[in-house]
Amino acid sequence: MQPLAQLEPGTPKDVLYQQLCQQLQELLGEEQNFIANAANTSALLFHLLPDVNWAGFYIADGQDLVLGPFQGKPACVRIPFGKGVCGAAAAQRRTVVVPDVTKFDGHIFCDVSSQSEIVVPLLNWGKLLGVLDVDSATINRFDEDDKEGMESLVSVFLASQTTNDLPDLNGEAALS
Repeated sequence: MQPLAQLEPGTPKDVLYQQLCQQLQELLGEEQNFIANAANTSALLFHLLPDVNWAGFYIADGQDLVLGPFQGKPACVRIPFGKGVCGAAAAQRRTVVVPDVTKFDGHIFCDVSSQSEIVVPLLNWGKLLGVLDVDSATINRFDEDDKEGMESLVSVFLASQTTNDLPDLNGEAALS
């Protein structure tokens, strides 16, 4: 495993996310285990993405999201689909960017220092595997550039998975 390359402060976001995607590909390498790759992805984002106080995964379990690998303060363990920012992203199956969490109806305060949030669903052929959740202690931290960048990072993460770790796409799963 190669050491993480520190990113230059003030790097434009498009370049920052290109560098993060490249580092994530190198970090994940040939490993295909979902939990191991989620743990390393969380660590990479937490340590290299500027102004972030929490980065991690929630894994789909029935109609809930269950806490997975993360970096940051302890977090809520179970979130129903449709509740909070993570639940909204899961239910809507789209990325949700919240500039100010105090203005998001139903926001779940796991860490009171979090002020803004971005949540990207993990989708495999439309099947929800979970979400990537990243928080910041700064209002308006995330924007459209972060949305595109985070979605690219999720694509790199999902590309690392084996078919054994992803849902069966036959029958019911393909229709979900």
